Amino acid sequence: MKTAVRILFTLVLLASVGLIGYDMAAYYLYSPWTRDGRVRAYVVTVAPDIAGYVTDVRVHDNQSVKKGDVLFVIDPDRYRIALANAEATVAARLAQYRKVQQQFDRRSKLTLNLSITAEDLENFRRETESENANYQQSLAERNLASLNLERTEVRATVNGFVTNLSLKVGDYGSPGKPVLGLIDSDSYWVDGYFEETKIPQIAIGAPVAIQLMDGAPELQGRVESVARGITDYDGHDGPELLASINPTFTWVRLAQRIPVRVRLTNVPPDVLVSAGMTCTVVLTDGTHIEIGASAKRLLAAIREWFSDDTVASAQISTPQTVSHGP
Repeated sequence: MKTAVRILFTLVLLASVGLIGYDMAAYYLYSPWTRDGRVRAYVVTVAPDIAGYVTDVRVHDNQSVKKGDVLFVIDPDRYRIALANAEATVAARLAQYRKVQQQFDRRSKLTLNLSITAEDLENFRRETESENANYQQSLAERNLASLNLERTEVRATVNGFVTNLSLKVGDYGSPGKPVLGLIDSDSYWVDGYFEETKIPQIAIGAPVAIQLMDGAPELQGRVESVARGITDYDGHDGPELLASINPTFTWVRLAQRIPVRVRLTNVPPDVLVSAGMTCTVVLTDGTHIEIGASAKRLLAAIREWFSDDTVASAQISTPQTVSHGP
């Protein structure tokens, strides 16, 4: 009897270990979680819209700024002069336009073909239109000069943080050449790189728990999207534009990692989130596999079997009471 119990105990132990190993393999292969997560954010490259020397830098590295704050200033002197010149041009062309308009108005009241010919009247009308066009052009040039003067103050276009600041007073800014980086603080998200075997367990909108490597309190998020493509390293064109395929293929196939975008829904106020941080991403909707669940079910079944067997044995061993008649 003791030998049978020992054998049974050994078998149960081996089965439990095997089931736990199976659950662990299934957990690592199919449960929707990954340690390969990255905090991401949009980076706005700030470049001046006009050319000139930087005369004032009003931010410092890693400073928090609001949309509309002045970041730095381009020398405005030449643009003030350009605006003054444009305003003078507007005044001159307006006076010229009014002059020819009045001349045309007087000539249009003359008797046609007696005091003025139709050709002369048409020429005066066209001259008036030309002067009006010149006046409108001067207005556009003045508006451009005013805009250039306004653009000497380069402002933040988003809420965010100044990063890796190397701009200093005296640097020359060229139109369209980035001189400053600004991290958009309203755009943080997490990219979780999940193995392709786990993708079927991921649903759009599923809740996500995010644990940063620095041990900060847990962040919350939701699955926003799953990438629809990654680079195929065997898909390059070879000679004669034929596909170049790796001739070796080992029996061990590594699962590809697919980016899953996670939108942050709750970040504790005391947690510092920085683009580039690594993190663990776990879906919390109950789809993950519990390690040891199979072993627990096996032990519960054995316990139930022993319980039923014990009850049956007790019923058999209990003597039956026979009722005798009078």
